[in-house]
Amino acid sequence: MAKKTVASLQTSSKRLTKAIKMVKSPKSGAYTFSESVMSPEMVNEWLAKK
Repeated sequence: MAKKTVASLQTSSKRLTKAIKMVKSPKSGAYTFSESVMSPEMVNEWLAKK
């Protein structure tokens, strides 16, 4: 029964992308990394905004 559940989750799962961008802190000037998991269509929008 567990195998059926796992198989159904794999077929119905969406394709996701992990995006990472460097963000410079205005306070200290150091760079930090901002990570987010989203659909591939939204990656360019997320990277474009500050």
